[in-house]
Amino acid sequence: MGLMFDSSVLIAAEKKRLDLPGLLSAYRQETFFLAAITVSELLYGVMRAQPPARKTERSTFVEAILSKIPTLDFDLGTARRHSELWAGLEKQGQKIGPHDLLIAATALRHDHALATLNRAEFSRVPGLRLIDPAPYVVA
Repeated sequence: MGLMFDSSVLIAAEKKRLDLPGLLSAYRQETFFLAAITVSELLYGVMRAQPPARKTERSTFVEAILSKIPTLDFDLGTARRHSELWAGLEKQGQKIGPHDLLIAATALRHDHALATLNRAEFSRVPGLRLIDPAPYVVA
């Protein structure tokens, strides 16, 4: 079992609103991962950043994360888990956002917990183990 990070956690850390080293230390026995869509979300944030100095800062942060935390691809097994999850949530009237659905499917496929500040959305996903990073939020 490992621990995946939702972009909400990493964005909060990048904005100095979350103690990421503290969170990593608290779960040091885990192996950390990112879903491919999370990487896309982070890189999108870099592409949108203004002014250029902010873009450079954000890029440096994201590239440091990417150099340390492996990315899990959206492969056939994840696609199968995604379609099951999507159909199940839709049937129950509990749909979640499309990116969050990809993240949840990736976590479930690999039997990883998910650290997220978006519990409201992810708590709808049956069987998804959530880690609450709220104790590491910096006021």
